Amino acid sequence: MRVFRKKRVFALLLLLFIVLLFYNTKLLGRIMYPIRYESDIRVSAANYNIDPFLIAAIIRVETNFNPEKKSKKGAIGLMQLMPDTAQWIVETADYSDRTISSLDRADVNIEVGAWYLNSLYNQFDGTLTTVLAAYNAGPGNVRKWLQNGTWDGTVRNIDTVPFGETRHYVQRVMYFHDKYSKLYQEELALASPVK
Repeated sequence: MRVFRKKRVFALLLLLFIVLLFYNTKLLGRIMYPIRYESDIRVSAANYNIDPFLIAAIIRVETNFNPEKKSKKGAIGLMQLMPDTAQWIVETADYSDRTISSLDRADVNIEVGAWYLNSLYNQFDGTLTTVLAAYNAGPGNVRKWLQNGTWDGTVRNIDTVPFGETRHYVQRVMYFHDKYSKLYQEELALASPVK
């Protein structure tokens, strides 16, 4: 009889928890769309005037916040930086030579990735869709698509991007950016407007 009562109490508590989750959609959303490395994201976003929700969305799409993930192509860390791109960033941004060997550290990877996003914003006149496409496919490919009229740089015409992976990537990052912006506005928002 006592075991039956404990099971019933547990079932009622579980049901109450589920009901509370559905009534608190923000809590449910945060369970479904967690953000890790908030302080590293916040600091790097502020350093390079980048939207912290964009950094979080890129990390979610690239690695789902797993710092040990390595791509088949050799990309490293949370923001999946290619070794050649990382080397270019280290040289251009005048980072320490130790930066390359530390790209598996979350704080370093996010910092270098945020610098790169800022660079892409400068190269592509602050247009989010072209920045995301360039982050995934490389700035040379995106410039070529824009120059030869393959793609006009808008999300409306994302279907004209020649790489299916890049089309899907841009859409996914924008989806998670929207989710994070709505769910975490108070925690990660910066005082000044960001890219």
